[in-house]
Amino acid sequence: MELRQVRYVLAVAEERSFSRAANRLHLAQPSLSQQIAKLEKLLGVALFHRLPQHVELTDAGQRFVQVAQTLVDMADGLEREMRSYAVGESGKLLVGSLPITGAYVLPYVISDFTQQFPGVELQLMEDTSSHLEQLLVRGKIDVSLLTMPIGDQSIEAIPAIKEEIFLALPPQHPLAGQDEVDLAELADEPFILLKEGQGFRTISLRLCEQAGFRPRIVFESSNIQTVQSLVAAGMGISFAPKMITLAPGAIKPPVYTHLTTRPSRTLVVAYRRDRPMSRPAEAFVQILVKNGERL
Repeated sequence: MELRQVRYVLAVAEERSFSRAANRLHLAQPSLSQQIAKLEKLLGVALFHRLPQHVELTDAGQRFVQVAQTLVDMADGLEREMRSYAVGESGKLLVGSLPITGAYVLPYVISDFTQQFPGVELQLMEDTSSHLEQLLVRGKIDVSLLTMPIGDQSIEAIPAIKEEIFLALPPQHPLAGQDEVDLAELADEPFILLKEGQGFRTISLRLCEQAGFRPRIVFESSNIQTVQSLVAAGMGISFAPKMITLAPGAIKPPVYTHLTTRPSRTLVVAYRRDRPMSRPAEAFVQILVKNGERL
């Protein structure tokens, strides 16, 4: 049974005439009669009594029309809803956000996005870069802010923010007054790093490896601001992306010093390459990249 055939039956029932219904539907009357006869054969019941001057519904036809009207109303409503989704007037967008980092980047993005798409519900899911990558692959979120590198080949990543990575030193550290420091000089120092699964931890370990040593990790935290607090308290040294150095918080911050190699990290906005993006998702990506250029 096809939806168009259902619509044909409703039109004939309303007009009580095949000819008037055909006129309304812009169909040839023989074609309309043929389609309804075909439907009746499929269902095994007659839907209409065909009288000389008009048609009347059979008992089966009355029941058919009763249910069919609900079916058509639901189909029309679904079509309107899907069109609304297509133009970004409604729907839901699930966005992955990195802890702390997202707090510096996303407020501006969300403000611009909600102005463009006031009817779209925006939901943020905050997690580590590795977990967000898994959620993206599994289709649990639509787009996400991630830290490079990304392991899964099914993810498309667009660079959004590139920022320098600084060395974070306690204020009393002997090297705190220098403009730049060679990381190799700090091979024997205690390090405070983020916990496993955080993208910035991977970057930190790689910097130490490139400097020729494995860091002696004395503390780990899931919060990069906590790491900065511990460094400021003299418990070790660490690293910080530029955005953290610009907004150190209420506590007395560490001393931020350039590394001689001037390392940087790249934050990307990512999505599944094999999954078509909605118009709101595409707009969110564009807004994030645009805002990233200003940071």
